[in-house]
Amino acid sequence: MEPRVCLITGANSGLGKATAVGLARTGSKIVMVCRDRVRGEETQNEIRALTGNPDIDLILADLSSQSEVRRLAEDVKSRYSRLDVLVNNAGVALRRRSLTVDGIETVLAVNYLAPFLLTNLLLDVLKVSVPARVVNVAGDFHRRATIRFDDLMFEKDYTGAHANNQAKLALILFTYELARRMQRSGITANCLHPGAVGTDGPLKDPDLSPLSRLLYKMVRAFFLSPERGAQTAIYLASSPEVEGVTGRYFIKKRPVKSSAKSYDQEIARRLWEMSSRLTGLSFAVS
Repeated sequence: MEPRVCLITGANSGLGKATAVGLARTGSKIVMVCRDRVRGEETQNEIRALTGNPDIDLILADLSSQSEVRRLAEDVKSRYSRLDVLVNNAGVALRRRSLTVDGIETVLAVNYLAPFLLTNLLLDVLKVSVPARVVNVAGDFHRRATIRFDDLMFEKDYTGAHANNQAKLALILFTYELARRMQRSGITANCLHPGAVGTDGPLKDPDLSPLSRLLYKMVRAFFLSPERGAQTAIYLASSPEVEGVTGRYFIKKRPVKSSAKSYDQEIARRLWEMSSRLTGLSFAVS
């Protein structure tokens, strides 16, 4: 039997790396998606050494660029005849508003629109691999958010927290809508809150002040390790206990209720249509 193929975005550090290690230990072929070649190759070799699994592949892509996301999808489909698991993990946290090459607010682009676009572009290869799984790494701060359809890109009053929380809510709404649209397809879609994980993500923000950088390093010791935080993603990607389970939100490997707004199907439909326009994805599954 061929090994399962698991693609993980943002796999060179933090939660993504820990998820890749955990799934590599199941004997799966791992496809790491990373932006930086040097860091990606270092992590690729480290995972091979840690797990004894030689089937660790690396594909480079900058998920802030929609053309890069499209190239990534084409690369995956040309290299692999199957894709059993897609883990949308990559994300950014930025204190200062910025725009991508596509003119889209960066947090929205990377944390939400990239998973939306990549998942839709890979549905064909997921369908030939059923039962297949889509796992979206969201977060519990989505409970503080609404979808600001009148100012989706925070042109009026940007804060990093608000942008990040909206993207998490959007990702959960997308997960539930995808699950509804893919009913009886053999593809499941679930999302999760990994917990308060101490990663290097916030330290990559060039606008983070020296004091904030120091304070984060101090409090990070009290957060979950990436290895503990990744356990729910690994569980959703590999456990037979969730075979066929779809459209759920998990914390600590248990399904829990997300915010009331995340279940609003009219908001989900409207967001899907807006996301399709923003990504130029006229054929998004319906």
